[in-house]
Amino acid sequence: MSSQVQDLYGFGPFQVDPRERVLLCDGRPLSLTPKAFDTLLVLVENHGHIVEKEELLKLVWPDTFVEEATLAKNVSTLRQVLGDDGERFIETVPKRGYRFVAPVERRGPPRSTPSAKPALGPRAMAAGFVLLILAGYLAFVLFSQTPVQTVEAPARPARVKVAVLPFTNLSASAGEEYFADGLTEEMIAQLSRLYPERLAVIARTTAMQYRGSKKSAGEIGRELGVDYILEGSLRREGQRVRITAQLIQTRDQTHVWAENYEREVREVLALQGEVARAIAGQIGIELRETRAGAATGTASAEAYEDYLRGRFFWNKLTVVGYQRAIQHFEAAIRKDSNYAEAYAGLADSYANLGLWGLPGREALAKAKAAADKAVELRETLADGHASRAFIAMGYEWDWERAEREFQRALVLNPSYAHAHHRYGYLLMLRGRWDEAGAEMKKAQELDPLSMIINANIGFRLYLMRQYDAALAHWDKNLEMDPEYPLLHGYKGIAYVMKKMYPEALAAFEKARGTPGVLSAQGYVHGVAGREQEARKLLAELTQRSKREFVPAFYVALLCTGLGDKDQAFAWLDKAYEERSGYLMEIHLDPMFDPLRGDPRYAALMKRLGHVAR
Repeated sequence: MSSQVQDLYGFGPFQVDPRERVLLCDGRPLSLTPKAFDTLLVLVENHGHIVEKEELLKLVWPDTFVEEATLAKNVSTLRQVLGDDGERFIETVPKRGYRFVAPVERRGPPRSTPSAKPALGPRAMAAGFVLLILAGYLAFVLFSQTPVQTVEAPARPARVKVAVLPFTNLSASAGEEYFADGLTEEMIAQLSRLYPERLAVIARTTAMQYRGSKKSAGEIGRELGVDYILEGSLRREGQRVRITAQLIQTRDQTHVWAENYEREVREVLALQGEVARAIAGQIGIELRETRAGAATGTASAEAYEDYLRGRFFWNKLTVVGYQRAIQHFEAAIRKDSNYAEAYAGLADSYANLGLWGLPGREALAKAKAAADKAVELRETLADGHASRAFIAMGYEWDWERAEREFQRALVLNPSYAHAHHRYGYLLMLRGRWDEAGAEMKKAQELDPLSMIINANIGFRLYLMRQYDAALAHWDKNLEMDPEYPLLHGYKGIAYVMKKMYPEALAAFEKARGTPGVLSAQGYVHGVAGREQEARKLLAELTQRSKREFVPAFYVALLCTGLGDKDQAFAWLDKAYEERSGYLMEIHLDPMFDPLRGDPRYAALMKRLGHVAR
């Protein structure tokens, strides 16, 4: 392609402007994907001559493997845009390639070229810079601080944003829902891994909010701020699966790519990579061979199905869900002992279970072993490093290692919203408030409808003791999900700090009767001077601990509200022995202000690697 050309190419009512990379019809810009435009430009520049398929593929997709079917789709798109039903413009030469057959004339650039891209390209910037130098010494002084190589170097392309909507399950059995959800999640992961510097992919949590949505692609695009939407469906019959996928440009809701596939279930993993690369080619992402050919997943269809079931239950974010997920991840590992993603899923399950369903020490041993194995099997798996980071932060209180692992995960996958979120949490715990806010903002941009991310953006404000700002933020979040229990629990603790005790108790009632909520309600009664009510809840919490795991941290919190420092520190020592993840933020949480100043508090902070505040 001749990117240096400044002239326009004209044919019929159309003009191709290579400089601005736009196709015009009677002066109006038409919508084309970047690769469709590149295809048209090659054909127009070689009008009257056959361009072999192999040559066309090399010119439009340099250093990237793309199947001929993708090229054929591009040509089909061009014909639709040009209204070329009878090959008046683009002729197919069987078994060879394509030829642009319409007369083409070179035209000088107009005085004001209409453009679909308002931003100047790097070459236009360089030309403008030269003119400014010639205009006078003052302009030279103003611009001379910018190194010449910065002006001439290609501008860093903006990241393209894509949302993968939940694949529709058209199978006869509703029990295949896990397969459809798993395919959606894996498609998100595949696209995220391809070229994260150029391609940002909306995270699963937000994508799943659009299951069954009647909203148009344009509406979803505006809500999520994405350029493209991938939607599809699957129908499974035994070991055969039929998948339909289509890519829609949200700006004008045009279908830029669509394909149907029918494969064996064992071939689905490879198919996902094929679809991801085809999409990347359509939206102008130039893939490096190392990225396109990166090994992922498993060759075992049975292990893959177990893995999908594991992620299906993990995403329920409940104790029972994590327990079921562990069973399926372990089944996947039995079928394929080298399945890195399954080990990462196992690590995530145990790490989260340690907050509610298992003593942290027990969860730590199992989670750490699984995370280390995931990284050993594939060092370039961002999930494994993110799991390691959370374990180091939540259970080992090794802050430096946690930061290194989070940073490694985000180098491997800058689109990993979960890692941005938890890295922001780590920065918050270290008192690096501005950095924490920036990371959580990145997580929110990638996963805007995630309730946990939005909740913790407000929790940062709470720990900074900006209670009114935190409450306002959480009220806004509740518009998305009025029943979300964590938000009500968070509102409750903010009300406690404002000494609005009736409002706090009302909020905790909406957070549902978990052991943590009982602890918080007891704390409120304690600080409000209602010792009898607080001790009733303490007895209930103690009884409950005989039937199920109740973190010692909860009892310590209630005792703190009662003003019983000896019991509070005794239970905090037990929480330390449990390796309780709830100790992460104790040095910042204002609910533990009554303990500050006690030598035992300073000693605990030292063991945790915290600076006493």
